[in-house]
Amino acid sequence: MNFEEYVAYFEAVLAEPEKYPLYADPEYLNYTKLNWSRMNRWLKRFEVNAEIKTQIAAVTEPQQWILITEPWCGDAAHSVPQILKIAELNPNIRLEIQLRDSEPYLINDYLTNGGKSIPKLIIRNKAGEDLFTWGPRPQPAQALYQKMQEEQRTFEEIKEALQRWYNDDKGAELQQEFLTFLRSL
Repeated sequence: MNFEEYVAYFEAVLAEPEKYPLYADPEYLNYTKLNWSRMNRWLKRFEVNAEIKTQIAAVTEPQQWILITEPWCGDAAHSVPQILKIAELNPNIRLEIQLRDSEPYLINDYLTNGGKSIPKLIIRNKAGEDLFTWGPRPQPAQALYQKMQEEQRTFEEIKEALQRWYNDDKGAELQQEFLTFLRSL
């Protein structure tokens, strides 16, 4: 699906959660509502930096960016709008969104430490070859997550720490990681 279709799906989940079994769980639904707010805030406030703009403008061959996500994913609420804003800068980039928990289950080919962690971005050239994969979160956030997991912190503590990290970072690290990839092309 494209981003507009993803937004429509997200809205449908929020409007009629009873039609989507996972979201019948009040905890999932409340977290998804929070993710909706976060995503929309980033869509309004995220600023793509000048270096990324320059590097994205230099992409002359068609690329397919496949972003695997779900509305319930807290990390996606931050990263999906940032990735969208970057991809929109060049008509040679086509962003497609796939749901992790629906066919064709592409996530099975892009596991993180054996898990189906999202969001996951796969960038392919026009021949369908993978050029770059990214995710589920910027490296410093991933390190924070892993450290807190090792310390056996609660899900609530991890969630709050990651939220603070994303708010403080403002998408800078995601852009830096993308710059490294783009410069290598």
